[in-house]
Amino acid sequence: MQVMLLAIWSAVILAAVVLYFRQLYSRFSRYGVKYFKPIPIVGNMARILLRMSHFSDDTQRLYNAFPEERFVGRFEFLNPMVMIRDIELIKKITVKDFEYFLDHHSFVNENADPFFGRNLFSLKGDEWKDMRSTLSPAFTSSKMRSMVPFMVEVGEQMIKSLKKEIQSSSGEYIDVDGKDLTTRYANDVIASCAFGLKVDSISDKSNLFYKMGKITATFNFKQLLKIFAMTYFPTVTKILRLYLFEKSAKDFFWNLVINTMNEREAKQIVRPDMIHLLMEANKGRLTHEDKGAIDMDAGFATVEESSVGKKNIYRVWTENDIVAQAVLFFIAGFDTISSAMSFALHEIAMHPEVQQRLYEEIKEDNEKNRGSLNYNSIQNLNYLDMVVSEVLRMWPPAVALDRLCTKDYNLEKPHKQATQDYIVHKGESVMIPVWAIHHDPKYYPDPEKFDPERFSEENKHLIKPFTYLPFGLGPRNCIGSRFALCEVKIMLYQLLLHMELSPCEKTCIPAKLSTGTFNVTMQGGHWFKMRCRKSIE
Repeated sequence: MQVMLLAIWSAVILAAVVLYFRQLYSRFSRYGVKYFKPIPIVGNMARILLRMSHFSDDTQRLYNAFPEERFVGRFEFLNPMVMIRDIELIKKITVKDFEYFLDHHSFVNENADPFFGRNLFSLKGDEWKDMRSTLSPAFTSSKMRSMVPFMVEVGEQMIKSLKKEIQSSSGEYIDVDGKDLTTRYANDVIASCAFGLKVDSISDKSNLFYKMGKITATFNFKQLLKIFAMTYFPTVTKILRLYLFEKSAKDFFWNLVINTMNEREAKQIVRPDMIHLLMEANKGRLTHEDKGAIDMDAGFATVEESSVGKKNIYRVWTENDIVAQAVLFFIAGFDTISSAMSFALHEIAMHPEVQQRLYEEIKEDNEKNRGSLNYNSIQNLNYLDMVVSEVLRMWPPAVALDRLCTKDYNLEKPHKQATQDYIVHKGESVMIPVWAIHHDPKYYPDPEKFDPERFSEENKHLIKPFTYLPFGLGPRNCIGSRFALCEVKIMLYQLLLHMELSPCEKTCIPAKLSTGTFNVTMQGGHWFKMRCRKSIE
């Protein structure tokens, strides 16, 4: 009798589970939305979880599978997410109907992990608007101009260390992992420009600032699983007390920021870096330039501030909030910018004709300005901007953008044959597939070819609006685009003026992304050969 009851209950539970998943995973099919068949519990995440493909490949596969659709469906575990393919619909979501998609999908509990939960990326609603307005004046071209000397100083330090390493090697060149080099360079730039510290991570490989940065900014496979768990199973992660950042890293950055701010306050120290700007912003002293002032672009990829970021805000922020912004600047500077630089070095090493033309432009500018390097000089180098713009097209650090629906939104029909409109419900997310759009031959002919000429004066007008989005779109675009572009260009300028790059035995040919991390990084590393230029030694 007991065996029979157990069998009956097992059958009932199994039937209930089957019906649950059938109902759950029919969300798209009921409205004619195309999607890949999901696997129970993991949805469409199996290939990423099994490290069969990088997130960029996975999203591009879905994007390419249904070329006639305005949008397609994707299940991230148990959660339906719509991938937007239609450019006009992307424009509506990110700009015209922005208030429906104001927030990012949060994956960190702000009480458990305030460093990430309270930063500009994670804040929601009016708090995000207020923080954006508070910080926006810190990222204008005039503020970036004052930080260029710090970047140049770090670059000179890098060149000195590399020359010393080459001279001490047995040959005339060394093999360099570009990702390691650019991460260390970016670490030292952010240490100087954000925290007012002088660090030499190329010579001092294991300095504490770099070590803590590596812990905080590297999203390996273990971190990736944590993010998925925090996003889709928040109750479980809360019970298990899973945190994104290690306590040692959190304590380090907290003490660094608070102690630096206290010392500067007590000693009336003024240094035009990010800590100073945060202190000024929190006191309401930071304002946008006069309306008549020109806020110079840092290149084609620069994104402009919307009206949301230009309001006057009088909210008082907590110490947690201030530290959270400083840590966000660090993470963005440490990994995102270094990613752009490392792929730029890879493409330059692989394309000697591009490298030669770039070197000649840099050399001519250096001679004209008698070795002086400033913000205005960097912005006048057209070919350098073309190269950086193409790098950001081929290798965008943000593979996709996400937007969280804050109130029900009608996407209308997914295709002409559909009979019903699709409604994105409050709390569901939409995805904008940056990588896939950047590699769509409809917008970029021969998209796998590295071709800076796409961004020449003669051709850049051919790029369709809203198809080039390395720094996002709309009011929620990347606040630091000027800083990022300026840093990338200064690094390339100084390095190529002194060094010549070429492929080596360990160069990843053809280029392929590592599936072991959520970061955009090359399989096996970004290796190339480096030697000193004869005329500059």
